[in-house]
Amino acid sequence: MVITKSRLVLGATAVTLSTIAVTSLGIHSRGQALFKASPKELVDEVWQIVQRQYVDGTFNQVDWLAVRKEYLGKSYSSQEDAYKSIREMLLKLDDAYTRFMTPEEFKSMQVDTSGELTGIGITISQDEETKKIVVISPIDDTPAFKAGILAKDIITKINGKSTEGMDTNQAVSMIRGEPGTKINLTIERNGQAKQFEIIRARIEIHPVKYSTQPTPAGKLGYIRLNQFSANASREMQSAIRDLERQRVDGYILDLRGNPGGLLFSSVEIARMWLDRGTIVSTIDRQGEQEREVARGRALTNKPLVVLVDKGSASASEILSGALQDNKRAVLVGSQTFGKGLVQSVRPLEDGSGLAVTIAKYVTPNGTDINKQGIGPDVTVELSDEQRQELWLNQREKLATPADPQFAKAVEVLGKQIAAKGITSSDKK
Repeated sequence: MVITKSRLVLGATAVTLSTIAVTSLGIHSRGQALFKASPKELVDEVWQIVQRQYVDGTFNQVDWLAVRKEYLGKSYSSQEDAYKSIREMLLKLDDAYTRFMTPEEFKSMQVDTSGELTGIGITISQDEETKKIVVISPIDDTPAFKAGILAKDIITKINGKSTEGMDTNQAVSMIRGEPGTKINLTIERNGQAKQFEIIRARIEIHPVKYSTQPTPAGKLGYIRLNQFSANASREMQSAIRDLERQRVDGYILDLRGNPGGLLFSSVEIARMWLDRGTIVSTIDRQGEQEREVARGRALTNKPLVVLVDKGSASASEILSGALQDNKRAVLVGSQTFGKGLVQSVRPLEDGSGLAVTIAKYVTPNGTDINKQGIGPDVTVELSDEQRQELWLNQREKLATPADPQFAKAVEVLGKQIAAKGITSSDKK
């Protein structure tokens, strides 16, 4: 099966707690009968995919041929036996980003957001070193966001059960549930345990929100991008064109708390801001690079500042890195999350799924941001307390002069506008 760019996910263990339709993924109804006839077919299918696509040709120093011999030499009497063996087999890679999903788990994984989610609205990952379940970011205006969950929070317990030894699939299975039901999370933040009771809900997400902002620097276009979903580029295009019609003098693009999403979405949005230059390079295990470049179709060349923080991950880092390296934008805020792996997600014959790390990405200047993140050009740090107060308790102050990172962005943008000799459209 060919994996199109729309099936490439940035940040391989990033799982949004939601429900998706899987019909577009090409799952075959004949698969269940095939599985019942021979569970080994499924085990071997997973092995073959890893053999062909895995990012590291040494399989992280694992004798992958010996692994096949070991697991195909076993007898399987049930579906669960095969699933257990597949998980054991993949664990040998010591890569939390490559994982197997049962049909139920596969359906729960958000790959191609349609704009409606069911859950609490967080994106989670498993830390590569500590193996702890970590929040990449809560999604704006969702139950998790309103409860006060923050980026980098560590989930230590779910309904009182420890997450030690748990992978993201297991965590997702425990957290997701019917709208209106409650979930209790124990969070570790700065070494302290915090308890959260959250009510699950059905969530409608519009990835782009925008407005005009009258400031001393001129009339600015403010665009907030929540996630890189399938419809994000379409909404971004509409926002930029509308703001251009309103003759704004410059732009602030807010990627704070944006956990990422689809590769093609980040590339399409980058092309709206860049006329020329490399956007991102993906490097597979042969070291071959596939470059995505601008195509001379930028919608605006006006000054741009991008807001980032520790909740800006994967696709957010591709976009901000492209704009920074091409000197198209000034980054303001704090260090980003640091998630630089590309994953292919595909269905298997029985309706289960496999997520496998197939490449890493680097910014146009060759920066590998995995585990490190991207540093802003202008640093404005907010403590967890400041961020929670601003984003939750005093939301009306977000993107106003009372928002320190936004205020600095306005200051930086004002200098850019002045340097270019742009006259504010408000003063004409």
